[in-house]
Amino acid sequence: MGMTLTEKILAGRSNQKSVKAGDLIFVKPDLMMATDISSPLTIKVFKEMGAERISDPSKVALVHDHLIPAKDIKSADLSKTMRLFAREQGIKHYFEVGRSGIAHVLLQEEGLTLPGDVIIGADSHSCTYGAMGCFATGVGGTDLAAAWALGEIWLRIPESIKIVYKGKLSEWVVAKDLILLFIRDIGVDGAVYKALEFGGETVENLSMQSRFTLTNMAIEAGAKNGVIKADDTTVEYLKGRTERTDFILYEPDSNAEYIRTFEYEVSDLEPQVAIPFLPSNVFPLSEVEKVKVDQVYIGSCTNGRIEDFRLAAKVMKGKKIHDELRMIIAPGSDNVFQQLLVEGLALQFKEAGAVIGSTTCGACYGGHMGVMGENEVGVFTTNRNFVGRTGHPTARIYLTNPAVAAATAVMGRLADPREVV
Repeated sequence: MGMTLTEKILAGRSNQKSVKAGDLIFVKPDLMMATDISSPLTIKVFKEMGAERISDPSKVALVHDHLIPAKDIKSADLSKTMRLFAREQGIKHYFEVGRSGIAHVLLQEEGLTLPGDVIIGADSHSCTYGAMGCFATGVGGTDLAAAWALGEIWLRIPESIKIVYKGKLSEWVVAKDLILLFIRDIGVDGAVYKALEFGGETVENLSMQSRFTLTNMAIEAGAKNGVIKADDTTVEYLKGRTERTDFILYEPDSNAEYIRTFEYEVSDLEPQVAIPFLPSNVFPLSEVEKVKVDQVYIGSCTNGRIEDFRLAAKVMKGKKIHDELRMIIAPGSDNVFQQLLVEGLALQFKEAGAVIGSTTCGACYGGHMGVMGENEVGVFTTNRNFVGRTGHPTARIYLTNPAVAAATAVMGRLADPREVV
């Protein structure tokens, strides 16, 4: 029996001819990431186990993204802990406030996530990097600390689920809608410890930025990782981003074994909406009540890339935000923020009445800079809408793509982009 894409990558990185689901392997990660809120625990465990030096500092990335700028003394101390550790250990890939971004946007921009690699991160959305044709997964602080000290980690080979999308997407329908469609069908726990392998002509025609959105939400189905076969689009994206030439473009075998296969014809797909309180409570936009909205938030590691803001700006061109609504724009990295300035999109959003925040995960997980109040309704381009996820337990969050979010900002209620453009 042949191997899936995930099995191919893990076999290659564990120096084995073949592996199968259920096998236990040891691998040396190519990149090990932590953030301002996950690194302090990792550092604590690292020192408690008696480790003094990271096995290979060049393979570690430390990113300020969850609580920046620091909102209080506790969050300032979290950042300080990571900052001092980075200096102590000589971490090359340390990203300071103002020269950083959300890890799952930033690291690809910096050319640190390459095809064929194994990447672990102390954040559940580390699965995002799998869009590059690598194995990427989130781990706990203890596992990461051990990997820092030993330079390796053990993994169990996951079973694979194949998801195939066919057809050409209509205007205002994007990768966010593709992944919401799948999560609707499999549920938030339907893919626990499974590898999601995305493919088909629709995926092949997606940009790299759109592919990141697809794999980003693999964890919302409970998956161990999400992965897309690296191709010419991947290689083109890497030009000018990395000096490494040793990356490998793996392909799944034609006779690979998958425990389930999902196939979608998406030519007639309309924008999808996840209504409160699960990312799997998904319905076509036309079937969802046009609720009055208090806050629109465009950003996060799911939809905080430049093409997301271009799409939103296209919808909002020449228009103002509704008087009874507030809108937050949160670029996914400082590179994205600079591009907003260069392209004039920042000015457009400001003139429309939006606030442009820092490159933070803050509002997405209810940390700061966009937290929701009691009984408020939000339309977010983020990845989760659990009870209390973004603030008060009574706040209701609807997950949409950036075009729908932008139309909502103009109309003051959940809206279809075609109502605005």
